[in-house]
Amino acid sequence: MNEMPVMHESEGIVLFHPHVPARAIEEVTQVLHSRWIGQGPRVAQFETEFTQRFAGPGASIAVGSGTDALHLAYILAGLKSGDEVIVPVFTCTATNIPFLYMGVTVRFADVDPETLNINVNHVRELINEKTKAIVCVHYGGLPCDMDELQAIAKEYNVPIIEDAAHAPGATYKGKKVGEISEFTMFSFQAIKHITTGDGGMLTIQDKNLIPKAERIRWFGIDRSNKQKGTWENDITEVGYKYQMTDISAAMGLASLHEFDEILSHRQGLFEAYKTGLKGATGITLIGDHAPDRTHAAWLCTALVQKDRPGFMRMLRDKKIESSQVHYRNDRYSIFGGRRDDLPNMDAVEENYIVLPLHTKMTVENVKYICDVIKKGW
Repeated sequence: MNEMPVMHESEGIVLFHPHVPARAIEEVTQVLHSRWIGQGPRVAQFETEFTQRFAGPGASIAVGSGTDALHLAYILAGLKSGDEVIVPVFTCTATNIPFLYMGVTVRFADVDPETLNINVNHVRELINEKTKAIVCVHYGGLPCDMDELQAIAKEYNVPIIEDAAHAPGATYKGKKVGEISEFTMFSFQAIKHITTGDGGMLTIQDKNLIPKAERIRWFGIDRSNKQKGTWENDITEVGYKYQMTDISAAMGLASLHEFDEILSHRQGLFEAYKTGLKGATGITLIGDHAPDRTHAAWLCTALVQKDRPGFMRMLRDKKIESSQVHYRNDRYSIFGGRRDDLPNMDAVEENYIVLPLHTKMTVENVKYICDVIKKGW
């Protein structure tokens, strides 16, 4: 990983910071001098290398955003207007907004209070004959309880769609996130592990779906045959402009080539938080004890037992940023208002907080933050 300036406590420690490898600048420059700046050979190379790293026996399709990838997954899963899906209430709205495009009804599942991932017991309560898919989000980078979710999905013969925006490099019982379920989305938005400025990737285990995915990504057009001059000049299914550009793919490839170092650095910071906050009064880390799965360490989230506004002011006075980042989706009017069957979400709503974690930080920065917290607020 290229050397980068680090955060100094006197200057402040920001919550997020993009990671752009020096090699990305060189790679993008080459693309800008080439024939292809839209979707071209770099996109295909990025898909191939991403599949080798994350998708196991499956395949990958690169798109313009994580939201594009999710919408594409929902289409490929056969969801249609009037269907129901079970989704996490606690996630970025991007997980659930595509269902509003499609006229699909969302059934919000509660959180697991120890991980803030989807609560498997509530999923089992919600599922019925109208359910056509289960969506899960690996919050912060910690995988959900996939065995339990898969057992439920198998019983009702519905697919699982994983939102792994937080979780590249995470593993569950020895399996890589990206090769476990029918569909897995990855995000390359500005502050993710891998950034392409904005972008996304969908891993698909059924390779037979790739031609359809490629058509939907490109207006419904069979782009390969069009370029060969053998396209019949007809569109038979609704498509979108969801493709990635070679400019973005060049950035993605540069990060992919140093991904192990990026992941290791982030995981080291998370471990430093675990050590530094051990025994601290009034605060508990989320997702810090799961021996059967590997945390990808995108977020460091904690529960503060009292006075979250005071906690945030105390950090801000020391030039340390913090935030909630994501919110329960049922607070937004577009989803029809707050639900009354989410007691775990209700219990943590005023207590969770996200602490800084990114590649411009050092372990010493984390120790400083932990020392500040342990002095109380």
